[in-house]
Amino acid sequence: MLVHVLTLFPEMFVGPLDHSIVGRARQRGILEVRLVNIRDFTTDKHRIVDDTPYGGGPGMVMKPEPLFAAIEAVRQGSDSHVILMDPQGAPFTQKRAWELAQKRHLVLVCGHYEGVDERVRTIVDEELSIGDFILTGGELPAMVVLDAVCRLLPGALGEAASAREESFEEGLLDHPQYTRPAVFRGMAVPEVLLSGHHEEIRKWRRREALRRTWLRRPDLLDKAPLTAEDRRWLAQVQAEAAQVDADQAASAGSEPLQADASETGDESGPA
Repeated sequence: MLVHVLTLFPEMFVGPLDHSIVGRARQRGILEVRLVNIRDFTTDKHRIVDDTPYGGGPGMVMKPEPLFAAIEAVRQGSDSHVILMDPQGAPFTQKRAWELAQKRHLVLVCGHYEGVDERVRTIVDEELSIGDFILTGGELPAMVVLDAVCRLLPGALGEAASAREESFEEGLLDHPQYTRPAVFRGMAVPEVLLSGHHEEIRKWRRREALRRTWLRRPDLLDKAPLTAEDRRWLAQVQAEAAQVDADQAASAGSEPLQADASETGDESGPA
């Protein structure tokens, strides 16, 4: 896959692109990333890329001319998919990451300041946001998209199954993970994971994924493709949690109250 990143600050990408999975994918030729400085497409001697907004208001807006020129310079016909990183864009999801991983050429456009001139939106294929919060520019969101997509490219991960077995892949959060030692500071690895019984391990992991999702991200369960077995396990998880709450409430209600000496009238002391 070829990825062009259009940015005012290409130096921000140097570290993140050189290490871990993205770095190895680049070394193996699985991923090629080309950083493009938007300022290189200005036509004035001061290389100005922004201007004040029409109608007034705070901040500066990125000018359309350099952005149009940069996008048109790197676009490679129908093979190219141009994405504007923008807080107004559609939420970036794991599903979208898989879809983007099928593309041959991505162009990630990093906005800055108060945003881009509205006319720039007419030449991009989509707009993506990584969350409902404001960042200084589109560089960090572009890195997020780049990393998420890169790990899904064939050969990028050590094991092909790894990408399919992570959180969100089946609409659920991932199950708890453990490694050696078996006991650490009194905390033991669940016995089922040490049993070597693959079917029981599968069931435990699925139940724990359901439990964790229900406790931390219950909204995901509305969209997750749950089987009849999943729904039965989920009902068990919810029943167990309800029983724990009931036991705790009963325990709290049965604790004896310690009477204060002043309330009992006992003011005697040692003779």
